[in-house]
Amino acid sequence: MELNRRTVIAGAAAAGVAATTLGSGSAQAASASSGGRKPVKEPFGTLADGTKVHRWSLENGGTRLKVLSYGGIVQSLEIPDRHGRYANVSLGYDDLDAYVRGTTYFGATIGRYGNRIAKGRFTLDGRTYQLSVNDGVNSLHGGKQGFNTKVWDVEPFTAGSDVGLRLYYTSVDGEMGYPGTLRTKVTFTLNRHGDWRIDYEATTDRPTVVNLTNHTYYNLAGEGSGSIYDHELWLAASRFTPTDTGLIPTGELAKVKGTPFDFTHRKPIGRDIRTGHPQLVTAKGYDHNFVLDKGVTARPEHVVTLRDPGSGRTLKIFTDQPGVQFYSGNFLDGTLVGQSGRTYRQGDGLALETQHFPDSPNEPSFPSTVLRPGRTYRTTTIHTFGA
Repeated sequence: MELNRRTVIAGAAAAGVAATTLGSGSAQAASASSGGRKPVKEPFGTLADGTKVHRWSLENGGTRLKVLSYGGIVQSLEIPDRHGRYANVSLGYDDLDAYVRGTTYFGATIGRYGNRIAKGRFTLDGRTYQLSVNDGVNSLHGGKQGFNTKVWDVEPFTAGSDVGLRLYYTSVDGEMGYPGTLRTKVTFTLNRHGDWRIDYEATTDRPTVVNLTNHTYYNLAGEGSGSIYDHELWLAASRFTPTDTGLIPTGELAKVKGTPFDFTHRKPIGRDIRTGHPQLVTAKGYDHNFVLDKGVTARPEHVVTLRDPGSGRTLKIFTDQPGVQFYSGNFLDGTLVGQSGRTYRQGDGLALETQHFPDSPNEPSFPSTVLRPGRTYRTTTIHTFGA
């Protein structure tokens, strides 16, 4: 019997309406009548330079979310299973130092540019920019000191039955090599149905490139419970972007049909992950951008369903972005200890990063990531949970 069954309205228009209409569930609706709890702030440690870091706790519609001012990090995401039992379904740490030392981007807000840019270099309006290089010869997730390493200004809010946080960070001209001062706002909202919505906004005073995303690692059976290979995944993507040995897209949009990359029908993640396909060998699993069939849309549309058969938990993702990076936790090597006190090994979590394509500034055929003065970068991703 399903206790948290979602009633998600189908279609692009329905998916893009206010987050409060996206879902309903009997267990999660228990706390919905009077809205969510007021956001709670508590200390979470101090950086080496003396900067205080705080953790904010949100709860609404049966979903519990904890967010750090450091890196805009989702430190914990708790949802119930089919029996109403809660578990933290996001990988992460209990202490600040582990996040500062870490290289896995657990739960982080990513910028200025999510994913990779080849050789950390791109040309815009005839001028070439050299970025911070931190992934071999390439730039990954904004460089050595991307947005995941910054302390964000956080403003809590309540709006009707919604609760949330507005996070602000200003990246100055030249930071990590990027042109323009980028003023960024990221809004996390939990509605009365327990849906988690992320709204990204940014403006610039010089032409630049921007690609913001969130890097939460999911394990719907619960953090520290083992691998996600039994999780079933559906992606609304009939093509993906193959990569070279540095995980940079080749520029090709390859069909998934007849390959291990075909998730157009729901299947276990582990079914084909060890087939020996050259792309899987290079990445040590899935670490690829999937080209969403809908393309860039004015409103978020349903593009991902993830389900854990054991707990019954489900995650559905709606986005207006053209791509989703599916990463199967290939580089987790057993040296990291999570909140459960258990080590994270290969495949113990997965990321589903809504985004524009990797290396788009160097691939004119990819959807553009250029932002110019006078324009506002806006994108929305919505997560709905059920069991």
